Amino acid sequence: MFDNLSDKLDKALHILKGHGQITEVNVAETLKEVRRALVDADVNYKIAKEFTATVKEKALGQNVLKSLKPGQLMVKLVKDELTELMGGDVEDIDLSGKPSIILMSGLQGSGKTTFSGKLANFLATKKTKKPLLVACDVYRPAAIDQLHVVGDQIGVEVFSDRGNNDPVAIAKAGIAHAKENGCNVVIIDTAGRLAVDEVMMTEIANIHEAITPNETLFVVDSMTGQDAVNTAKAFNDVLNFDGVILTKLDGDTRGGAAISIKSVVNKPIKFIGTGEKMEAIDVFYPSRMADRILGMGDVVSLVERAQEQFDEEEARKLQKKIAKNQFGFDDFLKQIQQIKKMGNMKDLIGMIPGAGKMMKNMDIDDDAFRHIEAIIHSMTPEERSKPQIINSSRKKRIGKGSGTSIQQVNQLLKQFDQMSKMMKMMQGGGGKRMMQMMGKMR
Repeated sequence: MFDNLSDKLDKALHILKGHGQITEVNVAETLKEVRRALVDADVNYKIAKEFTATVKEKALGQNVLKSLKPGQLMVKLVKDELTELMGGDVEDIDLSGKPSIILMSGLQGSGKTTFSGKLANFLATKKTKKPLLVACDVYRPAAIDQLHVVGDQIGVEVFSDRGNNDPVAIAKAGIAHAKENGCNVVIIDTAGRLAVDEVMMTEIANIHEAITPNETLFVVDSMTGQDAVNTAKAFNDVLNFDGVILTKLDGDTRGGAAISIKSVVNKPIKFIGTGEKMEAIDVFYPSRMADRILGMGDVVSLVERAQEQFDEEEARKLQKKIAKNQFGFDDFLKQIQQIKKMGNMKDLIGMIPGAGKMMKNMDIDDDAFRHIEAIIHSMTPEERSKPQIINSSRKKRIGKGSGTSIQQVNQLLKQFDQMSKMMKMMQGGGGKRMMQMMGKMR
């Protein structure tokens, strides 16, 4: 995400990262390039101009020119201002109601229905809530069907009434159903339109007035740039919503909506959508996003995602298997599944400081493990637990069954053997031996 903006900001700040003479003139020239990069990313020109003016004022006020590392100080100032522009502190959602009512709004095609499911899944798994999804789009039967499919996928109940054309009545009935069935969060998916119109605005305002939600969230497609910001303003004038959700951020290389929207509507971005999977939802942290835009990665989010998939009991069992040299392909397959749950590969790599820039021109397949999984699934249970028995005829069968070549099967077996040895070496005092080996390899 934000690849183009990151590249342009990096080039703009490059002159101040070196050891050349830093002057007020080249600080001004650098900030002019920063402004140009922001405008190219579809940030409103006025916001971009105010942003660079603020950075310049702070830079001169903090004696950047006399600093031992002026380039680093300038990067920090840009990062701090980006953080403030995007909201400063993280904003949580209000779940104080009994039940808590969350009203979803937005244009058709913004990803509102899908994100309603993602939010329900997030609240169920991370906040241990029991959500109910309510289908209030009475104009598109497909939207109701879609919400039911999403609900089945994540194991969350969906309330709908296909014979009723009154979204206000459906919303009220859904809340009553939640109270009767012990659901403590109600997420109401409303109708969208292709453009802002009076009928839609009146309808969503009537629902809002009738149910007095704890949270009213505006869902916007981040790939629409300034159009997203303008639509958010139109909705906020009618609804006075509580927060913004940015979807499709994984496909947005510009980032204008994320940077501009807070200063235009003065409402925080609360969540972002980073992929198609139901787990592809993140709380929006302005400071972490600023780090990613400036190519600094986001190690904290990466660690958090890893911890979510970490099972202490499974880790203990795995450790015992490694110690007894019983680590097999079934165990390897479990590790792959845990990595896949963390998110798409390109997004994960982008969280590692410096890695995103190094791999920006590489085509990273989101399903990079599919060949490995196919090979493992083509093995017999005995072959998975005892890879050493896999001979030439077995390799031929496995390759044919997985749609891969014998060379790919050999490569996986070789890599698996090397990994098993390394994991064994890390047990006990092996870590020291491994460090010694690495020292000899330099």
